[in-house]
Amino acid sequence: MEIKILGPGCPKCKTLEKLTREVVEQNGIDATVTKVEDIVDIMNYGVMTTPALVVDEKVVLKGRVPSAEELKRLFTK
Repeated sequence: MEIKILGPGCPKCKTLEKLTREVVEQNGIDATVTKVEDIVDIMNYGVMTTPALVVDEKVVLKGRVPSAEELKRLFTK
């Protein structure tokens, strides 16, 4: 699984990145987590509000920081 956190580096973006990495590690999810900060790359996903979360090239969440439980559900469905 490939997970991308889209965001320029705002506090919410950093929180989402930290939470995502924790959920992946704690649940033994086989995933690569990367941070995308380039605004052009972010806009290529059609995202205008950050932070956003992309799983396997599909935008699954944008504009907010979800709970750890919600992230776990997104990664294990």
